[in-house]
Amino acid sequence: MSNTIQNQYMPDYVSPPGETLLETIETIGMSQTDLAERTGRPKKTINEIIKGKAAITQETALQLERVLGIPASFWNNREHKYREALARIEEKERLQRDVEWLKEIQIKALIKAGWVSAFNDKVQQVQEALNYFGVASPERWREIWLGAQVSYRTSPAFQSDPGAVAAWLRKGELDARQIDCASYDESKFKETLHAIRSLTDKTPDIFQGEIVRLCAKSGVAVVFTPELPKTRISGATRWLNANKALIQLSLRYKTDDHLWFTFFHEAGHILLHD
Repeated sequence: MSNTIQNQYMPDYVSPPGETLLETIETIGMSQTDLAERTGRPKKTINEIIKGKAAITQETALQLERVLGIPASFWNNREHKYREALARIEEKERLQRDVEWLKEIQIKALIKAGWVSAFNDKVQQVQEALNYFGVASPERWREIWLGAQVSYRTSPAFQSDPGAVAAWLRKGELDARQIDCASYDESKFKETLHAIRSLTDKTPDIFQGEIVRLCAKSGVAVVFTPELPKTRISGATRWLNANKALIQLSLRYKTDDHLWFTFFHEAGHILLHD
């Protein structure tokens, strides 16, 4: 992600396909009554289509193709894009009420970390954040991310911010998707943990890549995710699906035994909680 502030034009008005239909029949000198008679549609229906009050159905699109010589696919696409644009305008009005949610998720920290793009328009920023978390609304975010089934290790001396924790967990989930893992095998994972103990005296530039490679062979994705302010988490564990587990490490105190204790602690959750 780029930290460059984005400016994306989002029109708050869209013309209905009926306007195109009206321009077409006026160009060839056909009246609405003539079009109704030729298509077999009631004149009222034709008028409502032109005014944007009624949709162009696939059946009507075929009839327009026969009468006007313009492919049905054109009318269907025009109708589809119009309805989608209307939905986006309605969503924008709805999300305007959710701008305060951005503070709840520590949006400035996400932007600084490069995990989401920055937008001048607050509604577009809300949409960007929803895309990042993979949810349709802040309500869905609270339901899914504040109640996530995750075991994680944090310091009892500090209080973590729920929004920051959710953002950190989501980054781990996204990064784990990029790791191609075999199906989880408990026996192989136990063997892997035994092999990994030989890496505990290695430097991070050596052991990080090896941990990821070895664990992936037994169905466990290991990701190293930098901390966000107020996350205060050393590691987290969860199952992404029945065949793939995730161990997420924050690299707190990565040069001492703290990281290794956290890794094996999280690995224990996988073995104990299938």
